[in-house]
Amino acid sequence: MFNLDTFKTYSRAAALGAVAVTAIAFTGPAKAAPVQLFPFFQPLPPMAAPQPIQPYQPYQATPYQAAPSEDQDAVEMPARFRRQTVSYATREAPGTIIIDTPNTYLYYVLGNGQAVRYGIGVGRDGFTWSGIQSVTKKAEWPDWTPPPEMIARQPYLPRHMAGGPGNPLGARAMYLGGTIYRIHGTNAPETIGKHVSSGCIRMTNDDVTNLYSRVNVGTKVIVLPMTERRADLGAATR
Repeated sequence: MFNLDTFKTYSRAAALGAVAVTAIAFTGPAKAAPVQLFPFFQPLPPMAAPQPIQPYQPYQATPYQAAPSEDQDAVEMPARFRRQTVSYATREAPGTIIIDTPNTYLYYVLGNGQAVRYGIGVGRDGFTWSGIQSVTKKAEWPDWTPPPEMIARQPYLPRHMAGGPGNPLGARAMYLGGTIYRIHGTNAPETIGKHVSSGCIRMTNDDVTNLYSRVNVGTKVIVLPMTERRADLGAATR
């Protein structure tokens, strides 16, 4: 026969036993380390301190290194050596070049008693020459190959130099006959008006470029001898 009081007593005892077993199972020894449920997670590195915001700086391109100017004639030129149209009496035909060696002028004959006058540098003592030649070749930014005669005198010179602003022949060259001489530009404009070369005729790069545009192959070139002449020959008209 079912006894209600006995059943209640038994249920309380069973419940207390289950609680005790559960406590023992989950409590374990007092010194046991806690179970690490997710051992594959690594701790995050410490966060760096935020950097202060820099003020905006506009973009600045790297400065462009310009190539050397084609015209390095920044030297202040005496007025008489500046290119100008002058009165010049001659029987030579228009288009003829006349080189006044002693007065360091080059005349390009225009006709009607006028010529364009340029300041030039000419051969130093012992290296001047005279005669009649013609332009046999024209070149822009010419290469320079010193002739054997020059190498013998100056063995330190390069055997060949490519054309360019640093080349002693400058921006343009007009070759005279079968000689070693030329009318050419220079990277040393301060030598205009002086007797400094080995026989070639020097002009500023600006002037030689101007003359080059006027001259054709076959142009007659007259080189006057080293004799005394008036330095003011040919009064400027404009």
